[in-house]
Amino acid sequence: MAPSSLRHLVGRRATLRGLTSKQPKVVALGGGMGLSASLTALRRITGDLTAVVTVADDGGSSGRLRDELGVLPPGDLRKALAALCGDDEWGRTWAQVIQHRFESRGELHEHAVGNLLIVALWEQLGDHVQALDLVGKLLGAHGRVLPMSAVPLELRASVRGHDPERPDELSTVRGQATVALTRGEVQEVHLVPSDPPAVPEAVHAVLDADWVVLGPGSWFSSVIPHLLVPELLEALTETKARKVLSLNLAPQPGETDGFSPQRHLEVLARHAPKLTLDVVLADQDAVPDQDSLSEAADQLGGKVELAPVAAAGGASRAESQGGVARHDPELLAAAYDRIFRMHGRIGPWR
Repeated sequence: MAPSSLRHLVGRRATLRGLTSKQPKVVALGGGMGLSASLTALRRITGDLTAVVTVADDGGSSGRLRDELGVLPPGDLRKALAALCGDDEWGRTWAQVIQHRFESRGELHEHAVGNLLIVALWEQLGDHVQALDLVGKLLGAHGRVLPMSAVPLELRASVRGHDPERPDELSTVRGQATVALTRGEVQEVHLVPSDPPAVPEAVHAVLDADWVVLGPGSWFSSVIPHLLVPELLEALTETKARKVLSLNLAPQPGETDGFSPQRHLEVLARHAPKLTLDVVLADQDAVPDQDSLSEAADQLGGKVELAPVAAAGGASRAESQGGVARHDPELLAAAYDRIFRMHGRIGPWR
């Protein structure tokens, strides 16, 4: 089916589903632009959507607010809220407002409006979840945004060859922003503190879900951290929800440079050996070796679903032209919709 037909089809299904059928409860885990891509797609096909967001960011506006005020980094939470804004004038306007960054020669330079709003409400209300719910209500967000933990976290990575003069030496790299752009090959990551408490609402959402979506996103700094929160990992292994892992369109320079699609699954399994999956979603043009990916997915209990989900002419074209491969929201929505209907327990929507 042509991409234009898929876009029309998912739009029509989303409209009909709201009138005629039960919508799946979906929880999406991640951070940054990868989670935003998933949320922008998922809000098109379900009205029961919760985002659980990593809180280890230490760069930019978020890092400055975290250092100065001791708060959770709000940036990825803000991006998730923006992604959940509707496509009407209200939604588009508020998405632009909270994403707006000040330009000045003073302390406000590069701070995002949404970051300041979120932190102000945290200070006023003293409750992370209540404050985020209130921001979501103001924006008319099509879903809920929750932090994965109520304490700021530090990400640390064990990296081989971080020092080019010592290619076999293991080094420890600290901080999410640094890990995302690190030289060398990331071997594993862990959080400090090592056993952070999960936000109870996030645990409940995972246990109560019909579907849990993990990825896409920066693999070691946005996707895997959720598996390092003990209570959240326990919920992911015990939930009756089906789980879909959405792979990136291309390796990320630095963090996963040179990784094959199946290598992403292997490092995920290494960090969470008990985690099982039902579906692994990948762009059809980003998988050079389908058999190897299927074998890796099978080790996790899942099946591979290939679909056209990349914007700008496909993942391979974007990579070859030196651009950033991005998901097309409507094509990704169509892929999720098909997976939920084919593999879900709710049954086909008509």
